[in-house]
Parts: sequence; structure tokens; C-alpha cells
Amino acid sequence: MPKSHRMPSSARLIAAVSLGVLGWVGSEMVRPLMPPHTAFGWFNYVNVALGLLCGWFVIGSRTGRGYVESVSIGLTGGAALVFWALFAQSFNLMLKQSLDRKFKGPIEAIVGIFNNALEYLQFLWDTPLIVTLVIGSIVAGLLTEFVARRWT
Repeated sequence: MPKSHRMPSSARLIAAVSLGVLGWVGSEMVRPLMPPHTAFGWFNYVNVALGLLCGWFVIGSRTGRGYVESVSIGLTGGAALVFWALFAQSFNLMLKQSLDRKFKGPIEAIVGIFNNALEYLQFLWDTPLIVTLVIGSIVAGLLTEFVARRWT
């Protein structure tokens, strides 16, 4: 990869900001879907940070390939955001469960991450949430491609 592809650009910034916004909007849509006793803490902020990172590295690094390809790049960035957000929240819950001595060893704790992710995934099967994430990811990809063509 040429050095210029690793440099900051306006397209990377737009990709990061757009997925960061999608992370916030998605987080707000997930809150009512979770059980009422759920303590969210830094939930939105962690997902925004993950959105910024996924936008910068996943979408922003693949700009300049055309508008058709930018749709799939945007969907890839959105899928990466959902994956890492699910992993981060599941890992956080596993740490809390470990402090409560729910697991007998480290292997059980690692398996607990995946069990927590599967439990969280059940709450994410919501049509408005899925549509928002898909459309938001596509818009992020298209917007990034537009900025890459316009200001590069």
C-alpha cells in the first residue's frame, strides 16, 4: 500500500464521522430493546468510538473505487461496527460476570463472551434497527466516495 493511502484525508474523516453518528443512532435505538434493568454506562460512547475507528480504517481506507463498490464498502464498515460493538459489550459483561465469580476458569470466561454476544444478538433482531444500520452504512459508503472524488 502506498504511503499516501495511509495518510489522513477528508474522505477518511467523513467515513469516521458518518459511522460514528451511525453508532450513536444505533445505540439509541438499541436501548428500548434491552431489558429495563440494563445498566448502559458508556454504551453510546464506546459504540461511537468503534464507529469512528471502523469508519476510518474500514471505509476510509477503501475509497476511490467507484460508487457501486462504495455501497458494499459501506455495508462492510457497518457490519464491522456491529461486530466490534457486539464483541466489546459482550466482553464488558464477561468482565462483570467474572468479578461475580460466574466462571470457573479462563476458558469458561472466553466462552462466556460468545454466549453473551448470542444473548445480545437476540435483542438486535429488530426491523427498524436493521434497516437503519443498513441504510446508514450505505449512505456512509456513498458519502465517503463522493468526498473522495470531490476533494482528492
